[in-house]
Amino acid sequence: AGMKLAAARHTNTKTFVVPEERDVLGEEPRIGVFVCRCGINIAGIIDVEEVENYAKTLPNVVYTGENLFTCSQDTQVSIKELIDEHQLNRVVVASCTPKTHEGIFMDTLEEAGLNKYLFEMANIRNQDSWMHFQEPEKATRKAKDLVRMAVARVATLGPLHDKRISVIDKALVIGGGIAGMTAAKGLADQGYDVILVEKENQLGGLGNRLYHTIEGDDVQAYLKDLIDTVETHDRIDILKQSLIVEFGGYKGNFKTTVLVGPSMEERKIDHGALIVATGAKEYQPTEFCYNESPSVVTQLELADMIEEKKASDLERVIMIQCVGSRNENNPNCSRICCQSAVKNAIAIKEQNPQTDVFILYRDMRMYAMLEEFYTKARNLGVIFSRFDPENAPEVVAGDDGKMAVTFTDHVLGCKVEAIADLVVLSAGVTAADTEELATIIKTNRNAEGFFMEAHVKLRPVEGLTEGIFICGTAHGPKLITETIAQAMAAASRATTFLSQESLTLSAVTAEVNQENCASCLVCVRSCPYHVPVINELGVSYIDPALCQGCGVCAAECPAKTIKLNWYEDNQLLSKIDALLEGVI
Repeated sequence: AGMKLAAARHTNTKTFVVPEERDVLGEEPRIGVFVCRCGINIAGIIDVEEVENYAKTLPNVVYTGENLFTCSQDTQVSIKELIDEHQLNRVVVASCTPKTHEGIFMDTLEEAGLNKYLFEMANIRNQDSWMHFQEPEKATRKAKDLVRMAVARVATLGPLHDKRISVIDKALVIGGGIAGMTAAKGLADQGYDVILVEKENQLGGLGNRLYHTIEGDDVQAYLKDLIDTVETHDRIDILKQSLIVEFGGYKGNFKTTVLVGPSMEERKIDHGALIVATGAKEYQPTEFCYNESPSVVTQLELADMIEEKKASDLERVIMIQCVGSRNENNPNCSRICCQSAVKNAIAIKEQNPQTDVFILYRDMRMYAMLEEFYTKARNLGVIFSRFDPENAPEVVAGDDGKMAVTFTDHVLGCKVEAIADLVVLSAGVTAADTEELATIIKTNRNAEGFFMEAHVKLRPVEGLTEGIFICGTAHGPKLITETIAQAMAAASRATTFLSQESLTLSAVTAEVNQENCASCLVCVRSCPYHVPVINELGVSYIDPALCQGCGVCAAECPAKTIKLNWYEDNQLLSKIDALLEGVI
């Protein structure tokens, strides 16, 4: 019946074909309602049979049914058969959240020859059975309301069509530190061309100041090998002393302008994905006499001394934790400070067991298996003393070049003054200066200046803009091992874009009726993704390739000249009318 091979898809080992989409324009709504009994105890709270029987009485509903697991593969096959048998042109599923399951049912509609946007879900789990598990009668009544609203809305829906765009199989990586080089190598090893942009005249970033991990691994040897691999890789083009000055486009089709080298030669780069790995830097302390005495250093400066064997003749070293972290300006833990202190304390004791080492801390945070090094430090004689932020240690420079440190010992319960050859500040990690870059690439940062992921659990290495990925200390303070893992994850996610011949753009985007646009700039200012622009005609334009379908502009537009596809006014009002049916 006019069926043809439109596309081939694969689910596990099964191959199925998608029929040509049925034209339902002009047809009266023929709605099928499928009620789920699963949904983690939906049936135990809601009378599913009563809800199903109620759905039969609703306008335009020609079929109702219930299933134990509506999202199962067997039920999907059954739904396709029922769509064909009853000539359904709209489908409502009453089950759990569309956040996780909507795509499954939309695919089923496509496989049955229906436009996937002729679909609505009634969330009778999160919004009903979970909320009202102690009131089954009320829960059943609410389920009826939710189904009635879904049926009303689905009757107003029309077909929408996603657009497909080509993909440029090249990536741009910003930052030539460990994270950036690892991500670039990961992509290049999979056969993709990579442009690596570094603002300094050498690669390595903060890794150039690190010598050993707490486990004893040689950072400089690893870094040298990584730099050699990246610089000689035939698919990686490295641009040193370079700055990003312009960025535009959309996922799979970005265009970036870079000023390259001392001459600031302009170069335009077309690429399909962007990885941000701009790194971070050590906080420069203003506390505890830093910069006032050479006897006060940071952990990175101490590492230089240990490497040069300049710390072996010290009689006493006192380390102070949480300098520049966990305060009003930077309320977060910098993660690496505790392990850096313990690592350097162990190194000092191994070079000279007679050196007294004190670590004054608020909370020792040795993540995961690093706890064993804390125990090792204690066994070597490192003394740990806790202090409260309200009663922080005091550091005073002496005339002999030594430092007097006064702190309250939490065991003795009294103040102790100790004379130290060296005071070491465990300075926190601060974000690199990326304010201008963040504005150019339109990627959000948190209050501390680190780039933010789209979702901490579901999209941990992706930016809010699709096609942009984040890794390393550009995202937040982390260990080298964590940086490498996140860089590989970012490269892997970027590969999912670059490996496709084309990408699908959702049809759920905002559109401007330009005839009624007053160019008031409300949409331009309110869009969290900075998509609307005033075009050459002097009216608002929203690029469907960039629009994320959030609907903020449509809600804010004072002239109501912006509509959001699939969430148009009549479609939303139909649910309200159905909800209030018989009430007003």
